[in-house]
Amino acid sequence: MPLKHSYKKKLFLFFFLTFTFVILVISIFQFKREKDYRIHQLENTLDNIAELTNRYIERRSIMENNEFKLIDSIKNIIPQDDTRITIIDIDGNVLYDSFVKDNKLLENHKNRPEIQESLEADFGTSIRKSSSTNNEFYYYAKNYKNYFIRVAVVYDVNIIDFLKIDMFLIYFIIVLFLLAVSVLTYVTNRFGVSISKLEDFAVKAGNNEIIDSKIVFPKNELGVIGKQIIQIYNNLKKTKDELIIEKEKLFQHLFVINEGMAIFTSKKTEILSNHHFIQFINLISNVSEISSEQIFVMDEFDDLNRFVDRNLEIKDKTAKGSEIQEQFLIDRNGKFFDVRCIIFNDNSFEIIIKDISKQEKNRLIKQQMTGNISHELKTPISSIKGYLETILNNDGMEAAKQKYFTERAFHQANRLSDLIKDISILNNIEEAENLYKLEDVKILDVINEVIENLLIRLNNKSIKTNLQISESAIVKGNRELIYSIFQNLIENTINYGGGEIEIFISNYFDDKNYYYFLYSDTGIGIPEEHQQRIFERFYRIDTGRSRKQGGTGLGLSIVKNAVNFHKGEISIRTREPQGVEFVFSLLK
Repeated sequence: MPLKHSYKKKLFLFFFLTFTFVILVISIFQFKREKDYRIHQLENTLDNIAELTNRYIERRSIMENNEFKLIDSIKNIIPQDDTRITIIDIDGNVLYDSFVKDNKLLENHKNRPEIQESLEADFGTSIRKSSSTNNEFYYYAKNYKNYFIRVAVVYDVNIIDFLKIDMFLIYFIIVLFLLAVSVLTYVTNRFGVSISKLEDFAVKAGNNEIIDSKIVFPKNELGVIGKQIIQIYNNLKKTKDELIIEKEKLFQHLFVINEGMAIFTSKKTEILSNHHFIQFINLISNVSEISSEQIFVMDEFDDLNRFVDRNLEIKDKTAKGSEIQEQFLIDRNGKFFDVRCIIFNDNSFEIIIKDISKQEKNRLIKQQMTGNISHELKTPISSIKGYLETILNNDGMEAAKQKYFTERAFHQANRLSDLIKDISILNNIEEAENLYKLEDVKILDVINEVIENLLIRLNNKSIKTNLQISESAIVKGNRELIYSIFQNLIENTINYGGGEIEIFISNYFDDKNYYYFLYSDTGIGIPEEHQQRIFERFYRIDTGRSRKQGGTGLGLSIVKNAVNFHKGEISIRTREPQGVEFVFSLLK
């Protein structure tokens, strides 16, 4: 039983100290309240005298006439003989004092504490000894803009008694305290043992220890409650630990995935969501600062909302099976989103939004490219096949004709080889960027090499080149791709720009991160209606002429992708008075 007695003492001491503290707080509060009330009464009386004096001064125009002796009549009607009235101007000079006949003998009162306080507050008070009368006063001063009225009473036994607290309350509190101590003693004896057991339980629970369900409690109501609490605690702790583990797994998964996910109740109230979900519905709706629950009023999600509403109306949950789900595709501002909704048996449901823009665009591009490739391959393959069939089916063909057809087949084979090579470059740039080795590439050397390899074709068309490239223009990139940029641009001019023209290449500007290049020629140019599509794969301004010139239709598309690979951008515009200009940047 020592534990019981120890707890009883602690319990008794705790309640004793608590009750003592409460009694002290109440007593102090009540004493202060009573004293404040009495002080307020005194100050109210003094305020009334000050107000009465002020009205008398205004009515009699005492300040203007300087007839302060008239105030003696107010002093005569005040029942308290020891009440002192003082009039002080704004500079602190005493104009009138009911206790001192000759106010000129009084020193300046501006620094008196009650006067200073009245400048900041509605009024000022202080208890101090008067240097003029050698009496202790309770002062009350009030500011009337042009002057102060100070009313005071002698702080003698009568005033002190007036401010004293009635001792009846103290006796009442003492009696109440003694009764409370008796009750506390009785209560602690009754609950000692059971509370001690619960104390042991609380300590173990606080340390997250497994609680022994065989703890013996006294055979009373508190003992039964204790046993049930312990059993419930153990069950809840086990469940809580399991839920914490699962919750951590869920949240880690929820915030790591690149999909937007949100779970809602059957009332369409959010249970949880991740930041991707908010981001995606903002992109779809073009509205900022939107909440997840606003998805149910957005026009863009009409199909989803109809599906949710239709299935939430189903009362028979068994008719749903284990779950119901539906999938939707939303196309918004050139972006594609896969939206899936799963409705569970309890009518809560989950919405998952996935940005599939890249996959969808790649699918469309590949679909288009497959068709374009098939179309582009047919021409050279058909030509090669036709020329070879002509040679094979004519044994007696003249050598000159046979050579002609062989040369034409070889030309088409070269064109087919260039086409396959360009397609391979494009695919590698987009899908296998890691295949390209990065190194320091001197731009001037690359351009000179391109011009040297194309010099015969340039001379055949009397095309001149004018370079303004700095020797220090060095890019951290892939030499092969940078070579292809300038090669395709120059070949484009050779094939379609015409003869007797000039090519200009310059790096006209550079900053901390980029070199900026300008490629232009004085050729026939590219009509503005075609400039927006000129970088598309297999896009040709004049299909027949392009094929005749031997182009694959992929040159400028390779240029754009190679520039993008080097984190740059490229644009096209018409050169005045004639020609075309390509402006592009490459990351240093």
